[in-house]
Amino acid sequence: MNVAQAPERERSAATSEREQNSTGGERSLNGYAATMAAYTFVVAVVTVFGALTNRQLPRAMTVRELVITAFAAHKLSRTVTKDAVTTPLRAPFTQHAGDGGPGEVMEKPQASDGVKHSIGELLTCPFCFDVWVITGFTIGHVFAPRATRMVADAMAALAGADFLQLAYATAQQVAEG
Repeated sequence: MNVAQAPERERSAATSEREQNSTGGERSLNGYAATMAAYTFVVAVVTVFGALTNRQLPRAMTVRELVITAFAAHKLSRTVTKDAVTTPLRAPFTQHAGDGGPGEVMEKPQASDGVKHSIGELLTCPFCFDVWVITGFTIGHVFAPRATRMVADAMAALAGADFLQLAYATAQQVAEG
């Protein structure tokens, strides 16, 4: 390797620990690592607690339970990450970026880097938040299965109601021409 290639190699090594942010600058991956560490810690603590209390894992989900859980996770994720009424929960980590769908807002992380940024991204991305919601439902199925099923059923019903509201509004627009 010649001397001219050395700075490029060092820059590549440094960028392996960083990513490009939306403004073209670099952002540390430490915030993401901390968020993943927190998730791993929660799962590990719950696993140890489950073992210490001799909790049994639930049987495999039926197709019905799988569909209900998917709809419930969808609705709960959208409620936390997009609903206007849950804005105060996200406010320490996000800032308003516009209007979203019916009853929804668009937000973006306040911070440009670090843990506050990664939490801001988590709280504005329903796809990202789904992992946490599904983990919560999974933990609930182990420690409080009846209550978890009730919450999942309610959230799935609410998701169905949302889709019916959107279908009704679409049908109304079509009828009005």
